[in-house]
Amino acid sequence: MKSRSALATWLSKLDGSRLARVLAMRKDAASSPEPRSVGELADRLQRPGSVALALPQLTLPCLQVAEALAALGARATRDSLAELLGSTSPAAVHALDATLEALSDRALVWHDGNEALRMPPPLRQAWSTPLGLDAPLEELAAGTTSEELRGMLAVLGIKPPGTKQQRLAALVEHHSDAERVAALAAEAPAATRKLLEQSARSTPRQSLFMVFGAPGRDRRPGARWALDRGLLLQDRHRYGPVRMPVEVALALRGPDWHAPFEPLPPVTQLVPITSSEVEREAAVAATSFAAQAASVLSACATTPPTRLKSGGIGARELARLGKAAQADDAVVRIVLETAYAAGLLARDGDGVPPTEAYDAWAEQEPAEQLAVLLRAWRDLPLTPTRARDDDKALPALAGTPDCGGCLQARHGLLTAAAELPAGQGVKVASELGPLVAWHRPLADDVSPENTAAFSAVIRESELLGVLARGALSPLGVHLAAHADEELDITARRLLPPATTTARIGADLTAVVTGTPSARLAALLGSTADRETSGTASVWRFSTGSIRRALDAGRTPDDITAGLAAASATALPQPLTYLIADTARGHGRVRIAPAACVIHGDEPALLAELAAHRALSKLALRRLAPTVLVSDSPPATTLATLRAAGYAPVAETAGGTVRIEKRLPQRAAAAVPPPRGNVGRRGPRTTATHASKMPIDAGTDVDVLADRLLKAPPNAPEPDPFGSGVPFATDTEEIVAGYAKHLSYSDVRQVAHAIDVGAAITVEYIAASGSRTVRTLSDLELDPPYLNAWCHLREAERVFTLSRIHGVMPA
Repeated sequence: MKSRSALATWLSKLDGSRLARVLAMRKDAASSPEPRSVGELADRLQRPGSVALALPQLTLPCLQVAEALAALGARATRDSLAELLGSTSPAAVHALDATLEALSDRALVWHDGNEALRMPPPLRQAWSTPLGLDAPLEELAAGTTSEELRGMLAVLGIKPPGTKQQRLAALVEHHSDAERVAALAAEAPAATRKLLEQSARSTPRQSLFMVFGAPGRDRRPGARWALDRGLLLQDRHRYGPVRMPVEVALALRGPDWHAPFEPLPPVTQLVPITSSEVEREAAVAATSFAAQAASVLSACATTPPTRLKSGGIGARELARLGKAAQADDAVVRIVLETAYAAGLLARDGDGVPPTEAYDAWAEQEPAEQLAVLLRAWRDLPLTPTRARDDDKALPALAGTPDCGGCLQARHGLLTAAAELPAGQGVKVASELGPLVAWHRPLADDVSPENTAAFSAVIRESELLGVLARGALSPLGVHLAAHADEELDITARRLLPPATTTARIGADLTAVVTGTPSARLAALLGSTADRETSGTASVWRFSTGSIRRALDAGRTPDDITAGLAAASATALPQPLTYLIADTARGHGRVRIAPAACVIHGDEPALLAELAAHRALSKLALRRLAPTVLVSDSPPATTLATLRAAGYAPVAETAGGTVRIEKRLPQRAAAAVPPPRGNVGRRGPRTTATHASKMPIDAGTDVDVLADRLLKAPPNAPEPDPFGSGVPFATDTEEIVAGYAKHLSYSDVRQVAHAIDVGAAITVEYIAASGSRTVRTLSDLELDPPYLNAWCHLREAERVFTLSRIHGVMPA
């Protein structure tokens, strides 16, 4: 409540412009409905969720200052903070004031009426041991008895006051004097000095555990000396680690120790560049990406990619799309993720086809298409080009949980590049990585296969034309500022309009510079095969591609006219010859669907059958004077002809007459009931065997009893492991049929986990050959697969039973 009251007081003193800036920086806390009072706004700003949303957006010096304030606690002031950080020079003081101002704009730090610096409790709790320091003395000594405090003060030579609070205040006042604490520690025995030095330099989690067998008996020499003077504290129950108050630790670290504070971003090697160079390189990259994106999504429209059983689009489908669009894996992944986020693709069963929004997007100009994908890329909660994890290929569109650190890495890159000096860019794009880490320390670098920091997001920005020549392009500037209207205008200025004509050469190639229009791409895609894609795309005509167009119902004249209209020059003679030659041989042999063939030696009889009204439902067609085909199967055709008064015979596949034998009909044998739990050792009872015998309704009771007594025992089928123990359940038999590497006991353990819903731990061999141990639960048998929740991946996974090599209890 004290923190909330101080924040409300501070907010009430802000002028309108400053309060508006706080609200703008903290949209997460000041969301609708609008706060009705300063007190309500203060409540929102101190919620844990509000702090959790603000932390990832802080720069490195903001986090360092916040951690230092968390270490100082309630006694933090601007002077004590500057002393702790070592910010005494004018430049350092100015940098510290700027950092405090940035934290103040987010309502993470404010001044109370006594010039003390306050912060929301959730922000203080973000660090369990800020700067490797424990809690203040006042907090650690809260459980100490008044008598123990009196003893500490007496040893220190201080006259103890009357109440516990007064004694605690006196001890805090004594230990707050760093020189006095250092002098006291210098008087300690050698063993105590060593223990104090270790505790002051180590984090509380690394502090030495000291267990006491009984009050007054300590097992470490020197510990009692420090405990008696309050330099180390332990709870009243005499167990657990000893803890050193933050005041004592700072005093023992000495005046030369300072908390880390890096107010300035890392120095990078810059080179002079011109705006025209940046725009030219960005335009080339953006044009190439727009063309490849159109090709990838066109391939998805032709044959939608199929999802894996475990979810996402696997490496095989990604390779197919890349080959069809002549694009590498990184471009395909970016296009799929951004298109899905923009609503151009959607999951539909086992596939990911385009939506109706894609049809409208495909008709737009390349600049408009690119702007849609750029805005989706900016807000993606993942890194699309992350392709591997622990030597395992990752699918695209896998529906992984949102990665806030990935989003902050992208925003940090835009911020870092935007703050580069005008007219200069980094010499090597990878040098932007340390700048991203400074602007967004909590961002995730999800490219362990690359040595350079944040190389994946940097490479993505270059492919999209957001970065060029080591600087932010005009597209990137508007993207970072969320200026969508300006982004559309700049994209139209940098990217050329869609190309509507192609240059068709005598070598049977069609070259399109820039991005082909949707109509031109569809025409060339239906009559030729794409060979390259990018700033210039190449298609090649062949006999197979022309035949594909003819198979789709196009006529030779239609193909020639369409290509002539789309060609910048007259069609070359080799192409017209190719179309004519391919059309000449097209359809010389035809394949008609037929369920059966009717043939005979009398053309007149077959003509009569084809014209017979009663046989119209057979849909007879005449292929030759003595050959008819029917859409009905042979049995139906035979019965219909006989019903009409004809006498046909059936033929075998070898052409001989099929002899129709009518077998005598008999009642089917009784179907035995499904095998249940047969886990009992030993033979089954004769009653079980007799129950499967067919019993007539008139069977005499004495006869039935005699049959039951004389029936032999029905032993269960032995298991294939040779142990003589039968399978207990059908689940065991199914698992054993696929999990060939498991022993019978392992098979029973897996089957039991499936039947009762228990968890198990398995040793699994992945498709790559790597061996892994996984804990699985929620098992569902789907032979030859096992669907389960994988506790390692925190997601549902599909496991092949034949790849399970061992089973252990979970």
